[in-house]
Amino acid sequence: MEDKRLKATARLLEVMNTLRRECPWDREQTFESLRSNTIEETYELADAITDRNLDGIKEELGDLLLHVVFYSKLGEEEGAFDFGDVANALCDKLIYRHPHVYGDIHANTPEEVKENWEALKLRKKNRKSGTLGGVPRSLPALVKAYRMGEKAAGAGFDWKRKEDVWEKVKEEVGEVEAEMKSGRKADLEAEFGDLFFALVNAARLYGVDPESALARTNNKFMQRFNYMEEHAAAEGRMLHDMTLDEMESLWQEAKGIEH
Repeated sequence: MEDKRLKATARLLEVMNTLRRECPWDREQTFESLRSNTIEETYELADAITDRNLDGIKEELGDLLLHVVFYSKLGEEEGAFDFGDVANALCDKLIYRHPHVYGDIHANTPEEVKENWEALKLRKKNRKSGTLGGVPRSLPALVKAYRMGEKAAGAGFDWKRKEDVWEKVKEEVGEVEAEMKSGRKADLEAEFGDLFFALVNAARLYGVDPESALARTNNKFMQRFNYMEEHAAAEGRMLHDMTLDEMESLWQEAKGIEH
C-alpha cells in the first residue's frame, strides 16, 4: 500500500513537470492566477462533503491536490521551495503541535488537544501578529467570526458560562431595534454585524458550526420554496399570483413532507 502511494505521488509530480514544460496554459500560470481557482476548488470539495458524495470527494481532493503540486512547482522554479519542502514542513508542524503523541504532554480529550494546538500556534507565530493574526483575511465573514471567537477564547477572553452569551445576543437585538427606529442605515448595518457576531459566538459555545447550520437552513429553504413553485405551476399559477395565505399553505405542506 505504501509503495502504491509513493508511486502515485511520484507520477503526479512528473505529470506536473510535463504539463509545466509542454502545455501553453500551464506554462503561463502564476501564484496569483491560480488563487481564485484554488478557492473555487475548495468550495467544490465542501459541496461534495456536504452531499456525502465519496466519489465526488475523491475527485475534488484530486483537484485540490493538483493546486498544492502546482504551487510547489512554481516555488521550485523560483528557487524558494519544492513539494518535498512543503511535505516536510507539514510533518514538522504536525509533530510539533501533537506533543501528546510525540512528546510527554498529556491530552485526554479533543478539547484539551485543541487548547494545546492553539497555544502552540500562538507561541510559534510572530508575537507582533497577536492572537488573531493567524486568521486569514480572505475568509468569508461568517467563518472568520467563528475562528476569531475560537482564538480569543483560547486566550481566555470568553464568557465564563455559555448561558451568559444570550444576554449579549439580547443586548444586540435591542440595539438593532433602536437603530431601525432612528433610520440611520450605516449604523443599522453596524448593529446587524454586532448581532451576527454575537450569534456566531453563541453557536460556538454550544458546539454548533454556524456555517454548517446556515448552509443546512439554506438548503431547507430552497427545497421548500421549490416545492411551492412546482405545486403552483402544477395549478397553472405563479407564486406572485397567489395570496400569502395560499403560499403559507404550500410552505406547511413542504414542511410536513420533511418529517
